[in-house]
Amino acid sequence: MAVFSRLLPTIASAYVGQAIFAAIFVPQQNETFYDFCGAVGWATTTVLSLYYPSLKAKFWDGLPGSLPAPTSFAPRQVLLSAAIGLWTLRLGSFLTMRAIKAGGDSRFDEIKKQPARFTFFWIAQATWITLVGLPVFLANAIPKQAHPPLGPRDYLSLALYASSFLIEVIADNQKMAWRRAKAKKLHDEQFISSGLWAVSRHPNYMGEVGIWAGIWALSAGSLQTAAYPRGTVALAALSPLFTWYLLRCVSGVPPLERAGNKKFGSNPKWQQYKNSVPIFWPWGSTK
Repeated sequence: MAVFSRLLPTIASAYVGQAIFAAIFVPQQNETFYDFCGAVGWATTTVLSLYYPSLKAKFWDGLPGSLPAPTSFAPRQVLLSAAIGLWTLRLGSFLTMRAIKAGGDSRFDEIKKQPARFTFFWIAQATWITLVGLPVFLANAIPKQAHPPLGPRDYLSLALYASSFLIEVIADNQKMAWRRAKAKKLHDEQFISSGLWAVSRHPNYMGEVGIWAGIWALSAGSLQTAAYPRGTVALAALSPLFTWYLLRCVSGVPPLERAGNKKFGSNPKWQQYKNSVPIFWPWGSTK
């Protein structure tokens, strides 16, 4: 369908952008700005997905006129794009400042010394943007009149996004405060186990999955219209599912749990924490 072709410039921009960053930072073996470049990728793809028809008309077709104001888009498009913008600004700045303060990102200590493997991670970042941003990119690809009005389900979706965003922010801030207190020798705890970290061993990741579940749910109303074939909303569900899989099974929880076991494996308090606090969802398993 023609509507899917509108996704191509957005997807291409994600890969081109990360390829350019890789060309700059891979030879330098510099991973400090990896997350910042990811944030830039999110910002540019989101804006392009929203403004592509106008940009094409103005700069490719040569039609007169200025770029449309945000009010010219459907409320759902504005909310979805703003949701990504807020998340990008918050998480991107948080991760970038953390990497700068730490002098790099320990995840890449060995990877950055291998150019091919390091390049792969930059391309993987473009793939992450493409898959996780799919609900928003799809919703932004159809005209304003194709979007249904917002309803109760959409407001519940926004509530899920907002509450999950809050969980992620609180969890990150609690851990930062815990680290500052430890640096000032205000406590001698080996690992954080208070606040949200008392109900989940990885509450920030739990919040991240909830954010994308909320974004997907908000996009669903537009993806179930005649503008898209049946099953498009299920395709867009790759966003929260991939986020969950990545964090729970690949690059999030597993390495942190291994690191915790290596550091605190002989500590009875660590064993008690692991056996009593769920690993991800507060209602889930400890393993």
